[in-house]
Amino acid sequence: MKREEYMQQIQNQVVSKSNPTKTSINMDPMQNQIVNKSTLIKPPVNLDPIQNQVGRKSTPTKTPVNLDSIQYNKLSAIIPAYNEALSIGSLVLKTKKYVDHVIVIDDGSNDKTADIARLAGATVIQLEKNQGKAQALMYGFELLKQEGYTTAVMFDGDGQHNPDDIPAIVEPVLRGEADLVIGSRYLGKESAIPAYRMIGQKTLGAFTNFGAKTKTTDSTSGFRALSTKAINNLDFSSEGYSIEFDMINHFASRNLQITEVPIEVAYGDPNFHKKNAFTQGLGPLYDLIGTVGYKRPMLVFVFTGALIALFGLLAGYFAFPMEFPFILTMVSAVAVLLGFLLISSGLLLNSLVQIMKIYRK
Repeated sequence: MKREEYMQQIQNQVVSKSNPTKTSINMDPMQNQIVNKSTLIKPPVNLDPIQNQVGRKSTPTKTPVNLDSIQYNKLSAIIPAYNEALSIGSLVLKTKKYVDHVIVIDDGSNDKTADIARLAGATVIQLEKNQGKAQALMYGFELLKQEGYTTAVMFDGDGQHNPDDIPAIVEPVLRGEADLVIGSRYLGKESAIPAYRMIGQKTLGAFTNFGAKTKTTDSTSGFRALSTKAINNLDFSSEGYSIEFDMINHFASRNLQITEVPIEVAYGDPNFHKKNAFTQGLGPLYDLIGTVGYKRPMLVFVFTGALIALFGLLAGYFAFPMEFPFILTMVSAVAVLLGFLLISSGLLLNSLVQIMKIYRK
């Protein structure tokens, strides 16, 4: 063999050793496992829609949660329902795509709500008589805790809420950024809420934020996600539709993290006739006024009393030079008396609140 041919063989061997064939590695360990598709969130949600563009300043983004790779075997949905036979079946079927367990609380319905929910695959708690939304939800949360579920979503059974929003609702909880996530109808797109509903919701929301010292945009929303910490702090009493406000007030007082995400709702409930929006809002408003009065007695009672007393004094001032000031004098006297009564009540309640705070510590 010639010297040139021998050197060429050696060179070829060196090149061959320096470029070994790489073994293909399966970087997705989930492919080789049998996964129950019912426990996966589908479809995936783009958690980071904002992309950096050429010519714009780069903005740091959060690491997205891959919802396809998470098995929600500890996520349960709680749906209170009262005479919702027309909507509950499809609602349960859609919800099952995103959660492992669906709990429907039939709040004393006189139609086929419970039967249809069972056929759709939900666990049904059937109450003999109507006990109100708050009590129905508490039954659901109690069952959820007994069965070991650590995360929950709750929404109404009338079909207004879209189960496809579940991934967006639970995302902040999964990230550990929030304990209570509220689906807000006032974030994102312009809402199609009827004007009379919007006025009532904004009024109740203002009272809620004032009493709880929060900045929620939709405190009346029933579409929510709760973390383990939130579920373990459901130790308050509530009635009817007041549970949304009571939940915010209670969690805020315990320094739980509350946030909101945008959702859309569909109005035109076929069972709208069974609800009266005006009377439905009076109960929560009454409770909210009581809560605000308890938490801020100086501002509510003393400030209000001072205004009424001032009105009475002004009425007396203008009545003094009149020839027949009987009516105006009576108005002045009643206003001054009521004003000072409110002021004294506010001072007393404020003292009691301070004593309660010291006692709790």
